[in-house]
Amino acid sequence: MHEILIATGNPGKYREIIAVLSADGPDGPLARWVSLAELDAAIAEPHEDGDTFAANSALKARYYSKSSGRWTLADDSGLEVDALGGEPGVLSARYAGTSPGSPRDEADQANNRKLIAALVGIPDERRTARFRCA
Repeated sequence: MHEILIATGNPGKYREIIAVLSADGPDGPLARWVSLAELDAAIAEPHEDGDTFAANSALKARYYSKSSGRWTLADDSGLEVDALGGEPGVLSARYAGTSPGSPRDEADQANNRKLIAALVGIPDERRTARFRCA
C-alpha cells in the first residue's frame, strides 16, 4: 500500500481531503494517508510564488514530495472578490502582509480586516465572490 502525504497544516482541510479520497478497493484501502504532523521531522513551508492556485499547489506538492520522499497531494485555495479584481486570490493567506508562520487565527483576522476595509463603499450587490481551490 502506498503512503501519500497530504501537505496541509490545516487539520480541517486534512479531514475534508481524507473524506473525499478515502475509498476502499476490492482488496481494502488503496492508500495510507499521512499528515504533515505525522512526519518524523518538521518540514518548513515552501515559498509560494506562483501566480495561480494551480501553480502554487503543484509547487507545494513537488516541494513536500522531495522533502519527505513520499507521494504528495497539495492544494492552494483562496477567496476571489469580483469588485477587487479577483483579490485577494493567491495572496488570500498573506493578504494583510502577515509572515509565514504567523498564528493562523491572527493572520485570518488581519486578512479579514483588510478585506472589509477594501470593500468600504462597494454596494452589497457588487460584493460577489467565490472560494477557489486547486
